[in-house]
Amino acid sequence: MRNITALLAGLLALVALPAAADLSAQLTGFFQARDAQHAAGMTVEIKTPQAQWPACDAPQFSLPGNSRLWGAMSVAATCGDTRRFLQVQVQVTGQYLVATRLLARGSTVSADDFRLQSGRLDTLPARALFDASSVADAVVLRDIAPGQPVTLSMMRQPWRVKAGQSVMVIASGEGFNASGEGKALNNAILAQSVRVRMGNGQVVSGKVDADGNILISL
Repeated sequence: MRNITALLAGLLALVALPAAADLSAQLTGFFQARDAQHAAGMTVEIKTPQAQWPACDAPQFSLPGNSRLWGAMSVAATCGDTRRFLQVQVQVTGQYLVATRLLARGSTVSADDFRLQSGRLDTLPARALFDASSVADAVVLRDIAPGQPVTLSMMRQPWRVKAGQSVMVIASGEGFNASGEGKALNNAILAQSVRVRMGNGQVVSGKVDADGNILISL
């Protein structure tokens, strides 16, 4: 009797292996289509027990509109009128940005202070960076250790305008263009909003351009 039970268990396991591989492959294809840039290094691990998997051979997968690209998430798998939710881990391998040396808080950095490292992207901290294009001349907000993954929250762009600085305000609209000088009331980086007190005491708001002027669209 024990031999028969063991044989049946073995046969069931053999049947389950192709099903598991097929569903995993379908899910991998679904997630690869969402992120073609990292498709080559992507695999999907199904966490939900097989007894709770969809019953059809080709379920339709869907995700909420605000779902992230990788990591642990829940996928809706629909077979006809039946919908089940699968817990999966989307694993992605690729390159991400790390510091090449100790970057002290308050220091200004360049692209040479970083390098690309290969590894798991789905286990990185939120808002990790994947290239050095956005960090040139940035200011470090907290110490970053050598080899540490770099995130957007660790740095900010340099102030293009500082509070108390004299700035030129340029207002433009259809058939209208005027300019005047004032003093910035807050710090701001490129394209950020800044409040300016004009010579007559009026306070206006506009966005900083690449030259440090404050642009107002009317």
